[in-house]
Amino acid sequence: MLPCYHTVKGYGEHEIIIQKSRFIAHVCTSTSEEEAQAFIIDIKKKHKDATHNCSAYLIGENDQIQKANDDGEPSGTAGVPILEVLKKRKLKDTVVVVTRYFGGIKLGAGGLIRAYGKSASEGITATGVVERKLMTIIGVTIDYTFLGKIENELRTSPYQLKEIHYLESVEIDVYVETEKIQTYKNWMTELTNGQGILKEKEAVYLETLI
Repeated sequence: MLPCYHTVKGYGEHEIIIQKSRFIAHVCTSTSEEEAQAFIIDIKKKHKDATHNCSAYLIGENDQIQKANDDGEPSGTAGVPILEVLKKRKLKDTVVVVTRYFGGIKLGAGGLIRAYGKSASEGITATGVVERKLMTIIGVTIDYTFLGKIENELRTSPYQLKEIHYLESVEIDVYVETEKIQTYKNWMTELTNGQGILKEKEAVYLETLI
């Protein structure tokens, strides 16, 4: 699992007009080629009366799945520019479909490349980009007498509190970056005078809008 990567926030769309043609960018996260293809098919159904529904997606930790489709536009003028935007923005697990309703004015190859690239870029910006950082949830079980002190220390620390479980003892779950796990454990051991019971739980990604 990657320690950190960028992707889009979720689904979004954005429309621009260029030389009377409507360009509508549809943007979504996708973690598999099947998901990406299903998204493209869905957009094509919704805009079956459009002149073109051009697409591109970039999937995988190492960008191992890359596809671009011009959907009838001159070769290399639509899908590739969309894909290049994904690469330039360093996004992963992202699919973009740009729907075009022809406005009667031909743009030429250069104009198409710029139009599809601009539409994809603005669509991504409108949707929002997030940083996904890999965190490990670490639980610490303590006596109730430590609760106030530990909670106050956590709220003023760089560590993010996830949840507090009020049971026979208190269990506090905290998100910790992988490279800071040992530092966190040492800190918590010191705060609890060695009486806290630490347990590493699952690894999860936390999203931050950038």
